[in-house]
Amino acid sequence: MTQMDLSEFGIESKIIIRNPPTSLLYMEAIRHEPTTSLSDLGALIAYSGEKTGRSPKDKRIAKNPASQDHIWWGDVNIPIDEHTFEINRERAKDYLNTCKKLYVIDAFAGWDPEERIKVRVICTRPYHALFMQIMLITPTEEELQNFGKPDFTIYNAGRFPANRLTEGMTSKTSIDVCFEDQEMVILGTEYAGEMKKGVFTLMHYLMPLKGHLSMHCSATADPESNRSAVLFGLSGTGKTTLSADPKRKLIGDDEHVWTEKGIFNIEGGCYAKAIDLSEETEPDIFNALHYGAVLENVVHDDNYVVDFHDTTLTQNTRGAYPIEFIKNAQVPCVAGHPTDIIFLTCDAFGVLPPVAKLSEAQAMYHFISGYTAKVAGTEMCVTEPQATFSACFGAPFLVMHPSKYAELLAEKMKNHSVNVWLVNTGWIGGGYGEGERIKLRYSRAIVESIYGGQLADAPTVTDPVFGFETVTDCPGVPAESLVPRESWGDPAAYDASARKLADLFLTNFKKYQEGASQDIISGGPLSQTS
Repeated sequence: MTQMDLSEFGIESKIIIRNPPTSLLYMEAIRHEPTTSLSDLGALIAYSGEKTGRSPKDKRIAKNPASQDHIWWGDVNIPIDEHTFEINRERAKDYLNTCKKLYVIDAFAGWDPEERIKVRVICTRPYHALFMQIMLITPTEEELQNFGKPDFTIYNAGRFPANRLTEGMTSKTSIDVCFEDQEMVILGTEYAGEMKKGVFTLMHYLMPLKGHLSMHCSATADPESNRSAVLFGLSGTGKTTLSADPKRKLIGDDEHVWTEKGIFNIEGGCYAKAIDLSEETEPDIFNALHYGAVLENVVHDDNYVVDFHDTTLTQNTRGAYPIEFIKNAQVPCVAGHPTDIIFLTCDAFGVLPPVAKLSEAQAMYHFISGYTAKVAGTEMCVTEPQATFSACFGAPFLVMHPSKYAELLAEKMKNHSVNVWLVNTGWIGGGYGEGERIKLRYSRAIVESIYGGQLADAPTVTDPVFGFETVTDCPGVPAESLVPRESWGDPAAYDASARKLADLFLTNFKKYQEGASQDIISGGPLSQTS
């Protein structure tokens, strides 16, 4: 722990503590924040206040001639002018200068020494400092002494609101990134995940400019060959569960980059959803939430035993912990080129097969689509599943047009002979309410067969609507479950659902069509119905 001078950054506070130890951050949090406490397992329990999740509508990117042509402007990347960014930065610094004590974390993003960036986080809450100390990669003493000027600085003044009268502001919350100044400003939200995703946003800008593919995915590696596999999937598709494989090494659970050397994890820790967490269902994550970890927005009893099923505060309860808390983690978190890419989807329509092999064009199309389906509730008598699409399985964090990331994916697939698979962890034998959810053991058997190479030459049939190759024989999975139309009691009903899902894909893809090549478009559904 060291104190430091930040006057060149416009910060003049009396006490500035750099890279404090976990023990001090625990003590500072409990001493200065009455709601902060310790769980019975020793994790720090903290609360983010009014905002318990990200505020994507309040994210802004400073528009500058040097970067503006690279950026996919729209609902994801909303522009502000540089003067507005400067006003918000000055407002953040003014607030930070009123604080008696600040915490600074200097650390790295990216496990590859040649590609990592130096990140500086300036914040007021010890829980935020501990969170970023977990999520970034801790430098050695020598690296800290020679850290120098950071590549990216985060001014977290989240306890202070933005001025909603400032041009371009829509609320008292504003999360602003300037690629030219290499800075991020946070106002009006204390949700810790904004800092983590700010770093990811920067990497989504920097890495493609170098020809590297930044990915919102989990990754594992074969312990013998060190060849990796990456799993993409939206919430509820089983990405975390299927990445917890005792036969493989965990590279990371959320953010990675694929370079000419292989893949590396951007982060030093994991930020797992904690809703309904139990030792029985997710033992690795549950057992990682001990001293040195942070539990965010969870509810506990008088004995500080956490009720992971209690969503009184939010459904977005979280746990952050260093990746080395997972026993089969590979540290440093780097691995060789992937042998396989897996797109996970939970298709509640019951249309997509448990496993299908994708061509290059289909891989790009499904990557840009980022599809899953959520089970609808009973509100307004809506009982049908709801399709969800998120470009590249992480639309809120993309900086460039999705086709840029898809083209990088295709290039690396081709260069390294990678197989791409669509794995449905949702319904078979009918949609939600008629069929049944695919058993977890079947999904595990499919993924294990992918890793083992058994599916590379497995028999397939071409899907008449989507055009991909449906695998018809997989060890450990009943053959009658593998071809959806044959598992439905009413083939005509299946055909109608398949046409409906195809139309949903086609409608969604219209927003990306202008920036997509004909090769990508050709990977979509074969039957374009009205």
